[in-house]
Amino acid sequence: MPADIALHSRALRPTSLDEMARTVRVTWSTGVACMREDMTGPFREVLSLAPGHVRLDRLMGAPVLNAHRRTTMDDVLGTVVDAGIDKGEGWAVLKFSDRPDVEPVWRDVAEGIIRNVSVGYSVQKWTETVGADGIRVKTAVAWTPVEISLVPLPADEGAFIRSDHMEHETGAEAGVEAPPPPQITTRAAINAEIRAIARVAGLGASFADGLIDREASLDDARAAAFREMGTRGAPAIRTDRAVTVGRDFEDPAARAGWMGEALFTRIDPSHTPSEAARQYVGFSLPEMGREILRTRGISTTGLSGDAVITRALHTTSDFAVILGDTVGRSLRQAYAAAPAGVRRLGRQTSARDFRAKHRVQLSEAPTLLKVNESGEFKSGTMVEASESYRIDTFGRIIGISRQALINDDLGAFTDLSRRFGQAAAEFEAAFVVKLMIGATGTGPVMKDGNTLFAAAHGNLPAVGLDLTEDGLSAARLAMRRQKGLSGMPIDVTPRYLLVPAALETRAEKLLAAIRPATSDDVNPHAGKLDLVVDARLDDVSDSRWYLAADPSMIDGLEYAYLEGAPGPQIESRNGFEVDGVQVKIRLDYGAGFVDWRGWFASEGA
Repeated sequence: MPADIALHSRALRPTSLDEMARTVRVTWSTGVACMREDMTGPFREVLSLAPGHVRLDRLMGAPVLNAHRRTTMDDVLGTVVDAGIDKGEGWAVLKFSDRPDVEPVWRDVAEGIIRNVSVGYSVQKWTETVGADGIRVKTAVAWTPVEISLVPLPADEGAFIRSDHMEHETGAEAGVEAPPPPQITTRAAINAEIRAIARVAGLGASFADGLIDREASLDDARAAAFREMGTRGAPAIRTDRAVTVGRDFEDPAARAGWMGEALFTRIDPSHTPSEAARQYVGFSLPEMGREILRTRGISTTGLSGDAVITRALHTTSDFAVILGDTVGRSLRQAYAAAPAGVRRLGRQTSARDFRAKHRVQLSEAPTLLKVNESGEFKSGTMVEASESYRIDTFGRIIGISRQALINDDLGAFTDLSRRFGQAAAEFEAAFVVKLMIGATGTGPVMKDGNTLFAAAHGNLPAVGLDLTEDGLSAARLAMRRQKGLSGMPIDVTPRYLLVPAALETRAEKLLAAIRPATSDDVNPHAGKLDLVVDARLDDVSDSRWYLAADPSMIDGLEYAYLEGAPGPQIESRNGFEVDGVQVKIRLDYGAGFVDWRGWFASEGA
């Protein structure tokens, strides 16, 4: 064995472990630099442990996780019961759960099989310098540990479960004379480490051979491995002490969504913000701009509100996401609150694409027949028919100016977004009314060549019926007598009375429940029909009225949105045509009548 390689042993079983209390002491950071890679290239990341740089309050009581996983409660192995920083190292005492599923992990910790730990954290402030070797150094000078994980391999080699005496302690601390920490000093040892780096990164022997041939250092080998993995587009094999960024802590998309929700809370104080959004509720738009830039590592010291907004618009897309979220919430709120009108009489479906949507109708099932003594069942048939319609795309773009952002003028775009929400609902109702009336006033032409309302369909009387008790009775009788595709009665039950605004009062009186003195005074229609009023019908006829069956009981009016996108959808981007943010409202929508049997129309007498 070469004399210049110093080997030191470490007791496998951690003597800091307390079996009864199920606790163990760990070192979660020594502040060493770890290689990272971003869009600019490789850099060294340093977590400063200097006084005032680390906020430890969230670490007390924080979870102990299984390799930074946080999907289910099973990922929580225990909790942090004590933590601190001493002599330039972060330490903590972990208490493990006594759940049966945690017991195997606890036993491996107790036997020294699992020894590595990793800290998950969020960074509030970075400083950036350049090292003597030309590699960038990013130092977290304001950061918050939020969890500690047991991991197979840590980025910080000094992060581990502690025994009482470790190699890096001084003799005074341990009570014995301790040897110096092991150093890899021979080329053979360095080459072996380079091959291990290549193997873990999945880069193969040829990659390692190239580094060894030019006598690369370990730092150079790690940086080259990061660059090669980025070039190949392979998933990075991380051994970070940091949590892999998801929708927690510093995820830009999640933060922008929380800011959008906070902005909406200012617009609608009745909205209860989520816990994550609550921290931004008091922020103005310029203050949100500062937060956006700060978390992107961009200094805002000395910048005016104008400069902050301008820089945020030009360097990130976060403002577009924030305002898109806010506009979307306002728009959907107004859209949902708008009167449904004639839309109530239709059945909502979805379309997978923009091709014609064919609705196949099946006739009523054949009647049941008596089975003879030989047990023979007779076959029956069902008749098919079909109607079709398709969805199309409708939309507009609104601009939110840079001046409105600087002025923190929520009303400048809130009222507009609400109007667009109402306009979307109005558009759908107008679309259906136009379809129902058609070019001739009797609706669209169906597959049989007749319009929706026609004498041939039994749903348009030759002589108009006035909106009276007798008129309603005659219309109901006509719907009851409708026959299906096979010619059998289907007993359609009317559910809605649809009238123009001019007939609203008369319809309300006709449907009102009264307390009759005699049987002749009984109102047979009270409580039987729901009244729907749509003023758009007045433009065609202020005396025509309609009956409709429940769309869930029989086919009739049907309207569809593109699959997965019901109602108006929002997209946003930093503006090109406007100096600010553009928000696009898109509606993929269509409607059609797939059967006439559930509808009846009559012109007043």
